[in-house]
Amino acid sequence: MIDFKKELENFKPCLNVEQTEEAIYSSDLKDFTDIVRETAKEMMKNQQERD
Repeated sequence: MIDFKKELENFKPCLNVEQTEEAIYSSDLKDFTDIVRETAKEMMKNQQERD
C-alpha cells in the first residue's frame, strides 16, 4: 500500500508551479465583473456625450 503521509513529506512542488502562482497573485488581473463595469461606464459616458 501507499503510505500517503510519507509521500506528502517527500512532496516538493514544481518550480514552475510556484513561479506561476507568484505571477498570478502579484498581478492585478481583471475579472469579468471589472470588464463589465468598465464597459458599462464607457457606454454611459458615450450616451451622455450624445445627448
